[in-house]
Amino acid sequence: MLQNNLNLCPECGNTNLISDSARGELICNVCGLVLSQKIIDSGPEWRAFSSEEANKKVRVGAPTTLTLHDKGLSTMIGWKNKDAFGKSISPKMKAEVYRLRKWHVRTRTNKSIDRNLAYAMNELDRFSSQLNLSKALKESAAHIYRKMAHKNLIRGRSIEAMLIASIYLSCRLNNIPKTLDDFIEFALVDKKKIARCYRLILIELKINIQVSSPINFIPRFCAELKLSGRTQNRAAELLKLAKKYHITAGKAPTGLAGAALYVAAIQEGERRTQKEISLAAGVTEATIRNRYKELVNHMRFESIDHI
Repeated sequence: MLQNNLNLCPECGNTNLISDSARGELICNVCGLVLSQKIIDSGPEWRAFSSEEANKKVRVGAPTTLTLHDKGLSTMIGWKNKDAFGKSISPKMKAEVYRLRKWHVRTRTNKSIDRNLAYAMNELDRFSSQLNLSKALKESAAHIYRKMAHKNLIRGRSIEAMLIASIYLSCRLNNIPKTLDDFIEFALVDKKKIARCYRLILIELKINIQVSSPINFIPRFCAELKLSGRTQNRAAELLKLAKKYHITAGKAPTGLAGAALYVAAIQEGERRTQKEISLAAGVTEATIRNRYKELVNHMRFESIDHI
């Protein structure tokens, strides 16, 4: 009688066991005892000689995702009016399949929350394409929006405003340098509505968000202004010193990042005008000028031409 422990040979006590997939047997490599037979092969019944061929033969569907209103779990009736052999179906069957297809689409979104999510997820795809958002960021935004939808807090509010607020919160949580102004260009709602929805999400989901660090905006602004890595590192050092001297408290991170870049570009010999930096940072020239003066006065830089 075999022992329940198949990792140990009951005859010689050896642990060096061999699994023969061709015969479906588990064999001891020392004494040759067959510990188990007729082992079920859980692998595929087909063979593949390349990764491309293996991918074509895989039968599992796409993984579940929050970016689809049904999480990708429902099925779709195809629009090709052909049978399993690839032959065209009769006109009578076409009418029947058309009716089935129509009711199938209706039953997928028979609830108001499903219709809401279907529209919102389509808009999420549009925003993600326009803003070049990553897949992980889309999933995070969809998760936040779904939470608000299940709390029944979308009703009476703009779906687009709530969706943009969810995307913006995802960016903040993942330290992505985005501001609300970056979304206004592609949105049909004003900034006040988006900000109101954003505050509502923070309150309802009890999220304690930290203020964005101006250092996160430095690489983005440097790329737009075509500045070197030396200037980027210098601006980051200036912002760290500014934080040490408590200059950053209560200031907009984009304005601080623009002012630090203005100073760093002068020191590294890659001077950019205040207008160029203000356009890249999305703030006014007066903001850049004021933050620049604060940096100069508090940190006592030398060899910089004062305005």
